[in-house]
Amino acid sequence: MYSEIRFRLQRWFRPTIFLLSIAVFVVFFNIPTPDGLTVEGQKALAIFLVAILLWVTNVLPLMITSLLVVILLPLSKVLTSAESYALFGNQAIFFILGAFILASGIMRSGLSTRLALIALRNFGRSSNSLLAGFLCLPAFLSFWMSEHAVAAMMFPIVLEVTAALKLVPMRSRYGKALVLAMAWGCIIGGIATFLGGARASLAVGILYKATGLSIGFLPWALAAFPTVVLLLIVAYLVLVKVFKPEKQDIHEALDALKKKQLRLKHITLRELGLGLLMVVTVFLWIFLGEEFGLANIALGAVAVAFVFKLLDWKEVEQDVNWGIFLMYGGAISLGFAMEHSGAAQWLADRTLGLLIDSPWGLIAMISLFSLFLTEAISNAAVVALILPLSLGFADKLGLDPRVVTLAVTIPSGLGFILPTGTPATAIAYSSGFLRIKDTVIGGMILNVMSWVLFMISIYFYWPLIGFKLSN
Repeated sequence: MYSEIRFRLQRWFRPTIFLLSIAVFVVFFNIPTPDGLTVEGQKALAIFLVAILLWVTNVLPLMITSLLVVILLPLSKVLTSAESYALFGNQAIFFILGAFILASGIMRSGLSTRLALIALRNFGRSSNSLLAGFLCLPAFLSFWMSEHAVAAMMFPIVLEVTAALKLVPMRSRYGKALVLAMAWGCIIGGIATFLGGARASLAVGILYKATGLSIGFLPWALAAFPTVVLLLIVAYLVLVKVFKPEKQDIHEALDALKKKQLRLKHITLRELGLGLLMVVTVFLWIFLGEEFGLANIALGAVAVAFVFKLLDWKEVEQDVNWGIFLMYGGAISLGFAMEHSGAAQWLADRTLGLLIDSPWGLIAMISLFSLFLTEAISNAAVVALILPLSLGFADKLGLDPRVVTLAVTIPSGLGFILPTGTPATAIAYSSGFLRIKDTVIGGMILNVMSWVLFMISIYFYWPLIGFKLSN
């Protein structure tokens, strides 16, 4: 009986959501325009609500929903066709493109795997130090490449170690700790720079379109740094105290890592070239990113890589998720339309404005909401939904829009609880060592602690680096 009811609900879920989306759009498009809201703002709000419904329920792929947004904006005369489609030329999109292409070469060349194995062997003095290695190394790698790519790269290394140690899935606490360490390291390191995930570039793109302000590579990294370091410490303590891994003789694991490293043979010219290119590129992002533009530097590095045959286009085609650019282009278009039409300010006044009457109240609420909403939907969708509203409210309270942008975006990357929250957790869950309760228990502790540490960082540390709460 239960299975039959579940089947019927699943069968009617998609049609119901589609009908509900049409109804929401038609109703909000045609009701009398509320006081304080322009006609264009009302139309933008109708599109915004439909996007929320489709993004949250995921009845359409995220990128298809974004394309629908881009189509509806000019059809509804919120933006012109030229404005709507031109936003796909946003520099944030091209920065993401360049970063993904470079990451493809680093993985395909074997450079990332070689560095991971060398570092993990040097961590292997004890079972706890190896555990710390599987936490800290993915975090460091996620500073420079997509956290999802790092998780995919580290996963087979973790499995090789668990096999060498003869750890039994579901029963071994050390096995649980190892796969969680890998996932948590990727997630924590992913918030440190623009390179760990595309959410940061998306947020900066929305910020620039709405206010004309931007956040550079180095200022972003400085703002996130205390949260990253403290969270790594907290994550390690959770692993050794909550899961209490049994002590292990790790010599067999070290032998397995050594054999895998030997199979890579000597370092190649391609690995050396890509390593040098990435060092130079990161240097330029840090010191010349504001002057030349992050996207220009990223695409310049890609061009150099192809000139010297460090990249293969067929590999790039297979590795890069091209649909992600459609997703971000639509999100940036929607954010700009909400801000440009006044809908973001109007909606913020009537949602956040009813609950918040202080700058600290706004920062606390949007950061906490972003932190937990990212467990249900993608972090990019969280940024696309919350940031335009938050920026609309920032001016009323005299808040620095850059602080608001960071307060939404950094927590949106910290989804520790559910496998649906981030691919890193999903990959760890697929190992067979974890139950849902394992990710929920550890994830809840990390979520609460990450919010507390983040708020402390905003209050005490951010003013020292130029991110004051008020303009």
